[in-house]
Amino acid sequence: MSDFSEELKGPVTDDEEVETSVLSGAGMHFPWLQTYVETVAIGGKRRKDFAQTTSACLSFIQEALLKHQWQQAAEYMYSYFQTLEDSDSYKRQAAPEIIWKLGSEILFYHPKSNMESFSTFADRMKNIGVMNYLKISLQHALYLLHHGMLKDAKRNLSEAETWRHGENTSSREILINLIQAYKGLLQYYTWSEKKMELSKLDKDDYAYNAVAQDVFNHSWKTSANISALIKIPGVWDPFVKSYVEMLEFYGDRDGAQEVLTNYAYDEKFPSNPNAHIYLYNFLKRQKAPRSKLISVLKMGSSSCRKTRALTDSTLW
Repeated sequence: MSDFSEELKGPVTDDEEVETSVLSGAGMHFPWLQTYVETVAIGGKRRKDFAQTTSACLSFIQEALLKHQWQQAAEYMYSYFQTLEDSDSYKRQAAPEIIWKLGSEILFYHPKSNMESFSTFADRMKNIGVMNYLKISLQHALYLLHHGMLKDAKRNLSEAETWRHGENTSSREILINLIQAYKGLLQYYTWSEKKMELSKLDKDDYAYNAVAQDVFNHSWKTSANISALIKIPGVWDPFVKSYVEMLEFYGDRDGAQEVLTNYAYDEKFPSNPNAHIYLYNFLKRQKAPRSKLISVLKMGSSSCRKTRALTDSTLW
């Protein structure tokens, strides 16, 4: 496959080493970059040509993506990597995130791409764009999940969870919570399997206690990872459903109802019709009075109208 991910894997040879900065801090090698770097070093018209080249290249990539011309987009990416050496500090800092978004899109859909090339690209980009390390790690984990590689995804999330660089900010805290929550979803998946295994055992079975303890351990880990995220205003449907299922399983119906009620009615959270559906279904399972069920449905209907109005205003 003649895509840019193969270029990233290539070793550095003595002939390819140059004095100008064509090697990134992470050891990535761009043999085709030397000409562009030398052009920028001279300044003047050639410096302007550098900006025009990268701008045109980005336009070509975007057009190729819109037309699903993955091979052509990959070829343009060769040249676009020069933005990592842009003399404009703002463009240079923004480059890693743009390259990651474009590159991951190409590698996700390219017919000759594979998990190895995607993972190699992701690992290199994490080291180049350290400010985007958490975002890339999360998206890399989702890619692995898409391909059924649960253990690799969990390992990726665990590494990201313990990563520390720079200042703690609110956006970074949310990313950490999101990473922990997705890790919690993976633990929930294991918990569901263990719960199914437990349901097939008799309480007198010698293995019952061991499996029951395993189920409890996984539920505790899942709860710890998900609970922080669902307190932050947002739309967290799969996380809330998983968390509530575990609370119900262990008989904490008051806790489950509190989570669902806050998710549906807390004004800090965005309008979400699903939140009212989850609360309605829970109350129905608890055989709540008909009047209470109707009240929840009315609020859900109102939420639907708000969501539709917001969507319409956005479109127009």
